[in-house]
Amino acid sequence: MATHLKYNLFNTSTLQKHKTQKQNNSFTTITQKTSRFHVINATSNNMSARQLIESGTIRTILPKDASTVMNSEGFVLLDVRPNWEREKAHVKGSLHVPMFVEDKDNGPLTLLKKWVHFGYIGAWTGQYLTTFNSEFLSQVENVVPGKGTKVLVACGEGLRSMTATSKLYNGGYRNLGWLVGGFSRSKDDDFSDVEGKEKLKYATIGGASYYFLQLLILLQTVSK
Repeated sequence: MATHLKYNLFNTSTLQKHKTQKQNNSFTTITQKTSRFHVINATSNNMSARQLIESGTIRTILPKDASTVMNSEGFVLLDVRPNWEREKAHVKGSLHVPMFVEDKDNGPLTLLKKWVHFGYIGAWTGQYLTTFNSEFLSQVENVVPGKGTKVLVACGEGLRSMTATSKLYNGGYRNLGWLVGGFSRSKDDDFSDVEGKEKLKYATIGGASYYFLQLLILLQTVSK
C-alpha cells in the first residue's frame, strides 16, 4: 500500500510539473506572438490617401482655386501624369514626375495584358498599359528637395494624384495639396498659361474617344 501511495504521489507530481511546463511554454509562445504582432504593427503606420484627405492632413484644392494658391501661397504644381498626356497639354512652369510609366516588359503575361488593354481601353482612350514608377519618390526628391515645400499634386482625373499624395506624405512631405477632380475638371481660365496642342481638360482623353468627343462638341456648336 505504501508503494502504491508513493507511486500515486510521483504521478501527481509529474503531471503537475508537466502541466506547469506546458503553461509556461504557452505563455512564452503567446508573449512571443504578441511581441511580434506589435513589431509588425509598428512598421505598418503608412496612412492611405483617403485617411489623409478626410482628416484634412492633405489639403483639397479645386481647379478654380489652383492659380490663387500657387501665386499667393507659394504652392508648386506637380504634374504626375504620364509623358503622353503631358505632351498634349500642361501648365507652363509645372514640375513633372510620372506616377505611372509605360510597361515595356515583353514577357508573355504582359503581352497578353497589353492585348486585352488595347482591346478594351487603349483603342478608346489612347492610353498605354502602365506600371507603377518605382523611382517616383526619389525623382520627386530630385526636383523638390525641400520636404517642407508646398506641393499641389495633380493628374488628369484626380485618382493618380490622390495615390501620389499618399506616397509623398509617407515619404516625408508635409505640406501637400490635392487637385480635386484633376485637370479634367478645370475650365479654360483656371490656369492662365497652358502649353500644348489640346485643351488641358481633354489631355487625358485620347484615341477614338477623343475624336468622338470632338464630334459631339462640333454638333453642339452647329445646333446652337
